Amino acid sequence: NASGVKEFVLLGLSENPGVQKICFMMFLAFYTIILVRNLLIVITAISSQRLNSPMYFFLYYLSFVDICYSSITVPKMITSFLHKNKTISFVGCIAQLFGVHFFGCTGIFILTVMAYDRYVAICRPPHYTAAMTRCVCSRLVMGSWVGGFLHSIAQTLLTTCLPFCGPNEVDHCFCDVHPLLQLACTETYAVGIIVVANSRTITLSCFLILVASCVVILVSLQSQTLEGWQKAPSTCRSHITMVVLFFGPRTFIYNRPSSNLSEDKSMAVFYTVITPTLNPLIYMLSNEEVKSTMRKLW
Repeated sequence: NASGVKEFVLLGLSENPGVQKICFMMFLAFYTIILVRNLLIVITAISSQRLNSPMYFFLYYLSFVDICYSSITVPKMITSFLHKNKTISFVGCIAQLFGVHFFGCTGIFILTVMAYDRYVAICRPPHYTAAMTRCVCSRLVMGSWVGGFLHSIAQTLLTTCLPFCGPNEVDHCFCDVHPLLQLACTETYAVGIIVVANSRTITLSCFLILVASCVVILVSLQSQTLEGWQKAPSTCRSHITMVVLFFGPRTFIYNRPSSNLSEDKSMAVFYTVITPTLNPLIYMLSNEEVKSTMRKLW
């Protein structure tokens, strides 16, 4: 950063002391739930020999990503509610931006891979064992990490190349591309278009894949057994729920021209705090096999 700005001020959700105290208690509670639930799933998946199917393999990584994703932003938010000093260094801000997009995009890709896994399990059951070997699953997860890294490094480099010479107040809860673009001392229209195009391609593509997987599963059930009918509603219900919770806010934020709408804050809080809290409940803690394994393990 060759400009004069060495740190940013995160304005957060509100400057009202009463609201900040309420937010502190709420965010601390949610973050504790995120850590406990997801760590419980990670430890259970590692320790148990029963949960060795590809679905649990992907869910283990999804829980791990949720822990990392929330830990990038939520602790800083929690401490900012207690301290008047809400600054973050330029390097710290860029690192936070990188982490948010890296773990967020990786989570999106893992959810998409999970949709493919459920499609093969329900629509091609005779070929499931051969198609979803541990080697294939590992490559899919690795591809998710690489895809998340490429997306994040592109967003980060586009932002760090911009000059920042003041003001340095970020009207957001954490460092993200859109609010930082508003502070650059140059025209950012072209960069904004590239950022939006990059994020839009990923979110819309994965969104369509998730929706299409549910449609294909339901259509294919015309020739499936009763067991297939029993699997599909639960699978599609989980995917549809995650499409609404995970992709809805991102679609709102990234599939539009760059602007600093106040709604961004509430949407960002939703997908960084609320969604990681619900992921374990939606995918695993409602699964009888998982709950049974947890009871035996703990």
